[in-house]
Amino acid sequence: MSSLAEPSPATAYLWGYVAGDGSVDADGLTLTAPDETAAERLAAIAGGGNVASETTERDYLHDTTITRVEESFDVHVAGGFASTAAGFGLPVDGEAGDASDADYDFGGLAAHERPLLRGIVESSGTVCFKSSSGTVGLSFVHESRQLLRRVQALLDALPVAAPTGEVDDASSGYWFGVDDDAVPAVGPAIYDGCEETELFAPTRRRKLRRSLDQADLEVTGRV
Repeated sequence: MSSLAEPSPATAYLWGYVAGDGSVDADGLTLTAPDETAAERLAAIAGGGNVASETTERDYLHDTTITRVEESFDVHVAGGFASTAAGFGLPVDGEAGDASDADYDFGGLAAHERPLLRGIVESSGTVCFKSSSGTVGLSFVHESRQLLRRVQALLDALPVAAPTGEVDDASSGYWFGVDDDAVPAVGPAIYDGCEETELFAPTRRRKLRRSLDQADLEVTGRV
């Protein structure tokens, strides 16, 4: 197993998860995956760790009066990852840094923008079919405005156009969305090549595919 300080597709995917919905402290790193397959893959990348399922109730981004119940999987890996996380610009609680100093520059991880984006999409992104417009939405929400700006830069590096809205206030931090018209190209571009590396969460890719298929049916039905 290569060092987590060495930029690679696998480490980019893992640190994308940590950046999106994880933490690093003196005890180790913790992240949350949407399905058991992704959780086991992430634990293996980190050299082994504990995986535990959890049921959570979350507010919808645009309507906090509606909640959804989801099963997720927490991964905890014991070890000294603080200096590595700080070196990639991630916040560290404790000895190696402070959350206020995090700039999320990702260092060499940014060269692996697709697995890095995949990790961030699957941990802090939302894909949904919009019945009112027959389109698919792709949005990101996080407590750090700086992380979301880095995500916008990673989207700009994709080989397809990925226009986004401004980073704006949300109920739990900040958010922005990819233009709906661009999602049918952006979504598959993020997951391009993932089967060869197995660096993806099957449930999240299926949801993206189902949403895009549903949007296609809407368009076909209106013609």
